[in-house]
Amino acid sequence: MSEAGLVPVEPAPRNEIAAVVLAGGFGTRIRHLLGDLPKPMISVAGRPFLEWVVLHLALQGVRKVVLSTGYRAEAVERHFSRNSIDGVDVDWVREDRPMGTAGGFLHAIKKARFSGAVWIVANGDSLALASLQHVMSRALAKPASGVMLGVAVPDAARYGSLEVASDGTLMRFSEKRPGAGMINAGVYAFPHELLKEIPTTCPLSFETDVFPAWLKRGIPIDVVSCDAPFIDIGTEESLGLADNFIRDHADWFQRD
Repeated sequence: MSEAGLVPVEPAPRNEIAAVVLAGGFGTRIRHLLGDLPKPMISVAGRPFLEWVVLHLALQGVRKVVLSTGYRAEAVERHFSRNSIDGVDVDWVREDRPMGTAGGFLHAIKKARFSGAVWIVANGDSLALASLQHVMSRALAKPASGVMLGVAVPDAARYGSLEVASDGTLMRFSEKRPGAGMINAGVYAFPHELLKEIPTTCPLSFETDVFPAWLKRGIPIDVVSCDAPFIDIGTEESLGLADNFIRDHADWFQRD
């Protein structure tokens, strides 16, 4: 990525939704379980976990998906070049160095084959089984606001929690503490016009760089709150739950 600055914004296709799935991490906490695979490609219920993430996006109406890859990118590219998902155009863009969540996103949209009026961002190692219709429609309707999916969980100790104002906008991120809370599900929506408000410094994190800066500047972040099944595969314990999570919620992956 280039010098510090802002993303140049060109006109986007009207109402087109595209997504970037961040799949470039090393998976250091479960490295001993992964062999030579990147974390999102570990098999869960018979498919790479990343494929479940893309399938969920597809069934929510997203037709263009860019996979932002890094460590062992060739494993991701090989799988998706051989295994298509009906109705989805899947592209991939490699990071040549760790860029952070926001840095990887910007690099992916710069290099991808397509664009969108709204960009969805999702993590390749977590999955919130929630409808994204409100997330997408709100981003289309409010070009000056970011949108974040918040999920209620019984214990937010691993994640930290969101403090949300009465109008549904994010006030702040709270420190990690035990107990029920609303967490950041790692799913965001950015109207095309809002991309110019993301600095191009690198590495760059949504969670520690972009969002805190937006809150200080008065750029609103709408939180779409839900009570939805959620899993991430970042620890050995949570990875051990992943097979049953997918099988117990198989109806989320069936076409009508």
